[in-house]
Amino acid sequence: MLYRGFLSLVDRLPLPSLRTQRILAFVVILTQGGIAVTGAVVRVTASGLGCPTWPQCFPGSFTPVPHEEVAGLHQAVEFGNRLLTFVVVLAAAAIVLAVTRARRRREVLVYAWLMPGGTVLQAVIGGITVLTGLLWWTVAVHLLVSMLMVWLATVLFAKVGEPDDGVPTQVVPRPLRALTALSGIALAATLVAGTMVTGAGPHAGDKSPERVVPRLEIDITTLVHLHAQTLVAYLALLVGLAFGLAAVGTSAAVKLRLQVVIAVVVAQGLVGVVQYFTDVPAALVALHVLGAGVCTAATSALWAAGRTRVRVADQEPVPA
Repeated sequence: MLYRGFLSLVDRLPLPSLRTQRILAFVVILTQGGIAVTGAVVRVTASGLGCPTWPQCFPGSFTPVPHEEVAGLHQAVEFGNRLLTFVVVLAAAAIVLAVTRARRRREVLVYAWLMPGGTVLQAVIGGITVLTGLLWWTVAVHLLVSMLMVWLATVLFAKVGEPDDGVPTQVVPRPLRALTALSGIALAATLVAGTMVTGAGPHAGDKSPERVVPRLEIDITTLVHLHAQTLVAYLALLVGLAFGLAAVGTSAAVKLRLQVVIAVVVAQGLVGVVQYFTDVPAALVALHVLGAGVCTAATSALWAAGRTRVRVADQEPVPA
């Protein structure tokens, strides 16, 4: 009943073109990845507790207030990051309205609704992170969920561009499709290892002498090597996938996406090496988080391109 009422309201909106839907879906990717980067800025500027409570910034106030124990800069950085949540919500709401008004297929609607749902979940996780005093594993979960949202937003972008009346078509042979999935798992492992490095690293998110931020008590050099090894495994799987696709042949779109993934993974590895030998400067931490989002989006785009929907007249034979 409520959903029917929602549909009747949506039907009063102008009918969005496919181009508009794709632009909105792309904006969702940018906002989901962008707020992860601004979250990294919060951490490296030690502004994680610039608003020491949640959902309010200070007890009795949703906005920053002069406070002798919390610097104004830290308040501004943390509160600014919280305000960006509303931008993410607006982008998520816009894509939901657009695809609902366009009466897109159920698959597209499901991915679209995951955007506002995931954003609300992220807000709750962010609140838990603040209320636990930036406990390292809550920060890690916060980033990992952001990367999951980037992955889903990229798949949504691909699904929006497919014709609703198209036939699901396997573009990449099943064994290589499985190898693509395995590379995605390797990416996930790399991200998890990366958050552990962060949990043991120097950027705790707060440097107030009155508070001690709980850290991961594992030797950081060991964690760095673990992170590097998972990245090498991830890259090796991508190279193997490239040779496999070259042997059997595939679409130009898949080849281009694979080339982009390999390029951004190599670049991300180089940033990590520079970080290690320069004692993890704050600017490179934010850049590394941006790189993680780009790697996630690129791998997701590669995955989505392996199975798409095409109209019968446009179908091409796929290698077995």
